[in-house]
Amino acid sequence: MSSRKQKSTLPLRNKEISWLAFNGRVLQEASDISVPLLERLSFLGIFSSNLDEFFRVRVAQLRRLEQFGAGARRLMGEDPAAVLKEIHATVLKQQAQFESTYRSILRELQEHGISIITENELSPTQETFIKEFYRQKLRPTLIPLMINHLTEFPQLKDQAIYLAICLYNSGSRRSEYALIEIPTDVLSRFVILPAVDDRRHVILLDDVIRYGLRDIFSIFPFDHFEAFTIKLTRDAQLDLDDDLYESYIEKISKGLKQRRSGAPVRFIYDNQIPRRLLKLLQHKMGLDAESGSFIPGGRYHNFKDFMDFPRIGPKKLSATPRPSLAHKDIDAAATFFKAIRRRDALVHYPYQTFDYVIEFLRQAAIDPKVRSIKMTLYRVARNSKIVNALINASRNGKRVTVVMELQARFDEADNVYWSERLQEEGVRVINGVPGLKVHAKLILITRVSHRKTMLYANVGTGNFNETTAQVYTDDSLFTADERITSEVSRVFGFLESNYRRATFKHLMVSPYDTRRKLTKLIDTEIKNAGKGRPARIILKINNLEDRGLIRKLYEAGQAGVEVRLMVRGMFSLVTGVKEVSERIEATAILDRFLEHSRVMAFANGGAEKLYIASGDWMERNIDHRVEVACPVYDPSLKKQLTDVLNILWNDNVKARVLDKDLKNRYRTVAGSKRTHAQEAIYAYLNELHTPQPETGVGLRLAR
Repeated sequence: MSSRKQKSTLPLRNKEISWLAFNGRVLQEASDISVPLLERLSFLGIFSSNLDEFFRVRVAQLRRLEQFGAGARRLMGEDPAAVLKEIHATVLKQQAQFESTYRSILRELQEHGISIITENELSPTQETFIKEFYRQKLRPTLIPLMINHLTEFPQLKDQAIYLAICLYNSGSRRSEYALIEIPTDVLSRFVILPAVDDRRHVILLDDVIRYGLRDIFSIFPFDHFEAFTIKLTRDAQLDLDDDLYESYIEKISKGLKQRRSGAPVRFIYDNQIPRRLLKLLQHKMGLDAESGSFIPGGRYHNFKDFMDFPRIGPKKLSATPRPSLAHKDIDAAATFFKAIRRRDALVHYPYQTFDYVIEFLRQAAIDPKVRSIKMTLYRVARNSKIVNALINASRNGKRVTVVMELQARFDEADNVYWSERLQEEGVRVINGVPGLKVHAKLILITRVSHRKTMLYANVGTGNFNETTAQVYTDDSLFTADERITSEVSRVFGFLESNYRRATFKHLMVSPYDTRRKLTKLIDTEIKNAGKGRPARIILKINNLEDRGLIRKLYEAGQAGVEVRLMVRGMFSLVTGVKEVSERIEATAILDRFLEHSRVMAFANGGAEKLYIASGDWMERNIDHRVEVACPVYDPSLKKQLTDVLNILWNDNVKARVLDKDLKNRYRTVAGSKRTHAQEAIYAYLNELHTPQPETGVGLRLAR
């Protein structure tokens, strides 16, 4: 196949449609009866939260492209209007499945003595409780807006939920309409009611407001009140202008204010809402009902709140907590620096604790031999121990430099806050690189002992965020290997003086050499396949949509290279296409933990090369962001990573086959024993890192 012909006939799946298939796998987990019941409810929340972000970002971008007509088709290679139409149809189908799953979960909760009830199902005792709750806590937060009397319709908040209320009398044509925002920013969405006959009852805040409607509108001469939930999702893209006299932080802050008034991209409404009220809202908000942005739903919206549903009822309804595992090499050493001088250490979150990173920084902050700490930050926890450690280091006289990426989507406001907070404490803060997002996960510590300067580094696949590290699987390498630490230092040299370019022999660094090096690695596998030598590519990444790299994978598969892909999210490669991708296999695991680690393995003729990486195989990560992929050199760690990859590939419990049609079919292997990857990895690491007797002070962390 000529390169020209291959390029013109390259089978590619739309990345947005493939993402919806990923969210369909989340919905599958909510339907899986082997998953603890409250976890299934949480998966409904995750599905809803994911879909919100999808509309705010992906759909919003498609709507922008749609305005460019034929120009957008040339840019995308397909018609954005057609993609939006397919998205709308898919979302409606998933919404129906969502509602069915929710009803099923409600029935199962009732079997376990838990009921989510409405305002019309309260017992006398519960009604007394709700009256007091409404009077003391809820009523003061409610601000009804009378739609009929507004000269200008209010701008609905992005992602907030509202009750659209109809007030009327029986037999009368006169009616009033009102709008109330449900105050979930100050009160929990869920109110636990007094138990009745040993049964637990929960009522949503929405229904507590419905209970109080007669009181709220007591000054009006109406005797019927009906409330219907609505929600508006807005375009979340930040538009940053080119005003040379504004600082980067000022531009971000202005962009955040503009986001509040972004164009509507989705309007969800209770499908029982009266047509007259729906048309009034449509007219007042200037929405186009034919645009595909109108999504009928059920009685409740913003199911993302169900991720915080109260943990009530029998213990078996929730996932059994597992203690974080030890890391024997780190725990046995007197100090972190001694541990990683002795040998590299690889930590796997959340199986092992993220506290190792915090301890690494804590020791650096108080060690008199440490001269400087440099770190990249993309998303941090709300009450960040990482930031506290950096502040303590600065107070202790260390030179601390933080590269803070302000354009981490939906974390911009937090990052502006932390940026200013760090600067107040004397930390040197670099707010990214013009034109590039800094997405690499790096720490570099400089330590001087006996007049010798030593560099210590941490290179990871996930954010330095102790909250997400409890549920995201990520790999984190601690190393004093000069081949790596010297090049991490060069990356920081570029970030501090972005006019300074560097060359890298060991690291892959986007946007400079990642594409070239990945292409070379794939070409090596192709050549080795032709020579009958071991030729294999194993990728574990979150998203695969870069056309050039997909083309190389097709080429590798056709050449006889064994290609195994484990891709959690967007997946534009199409497997099973005759004479193109018949030899390429792909799976996706959706389970208790979010598979987030990025690992790349190349057989290299028998001298296997393994990398952990901060970025996916997407054009933005390869060409438009600062990303770092780091080789793993220690033979025992290479074996460890290979073992983990093999466990993941052999999963036949939570792995879905990414076939041509993306039907999310569970993977089965005839004759194979049951392999539940996340359980097996926990057991593997537990055996591998059984703690040895401590020496010295030791680093054993509380778990």
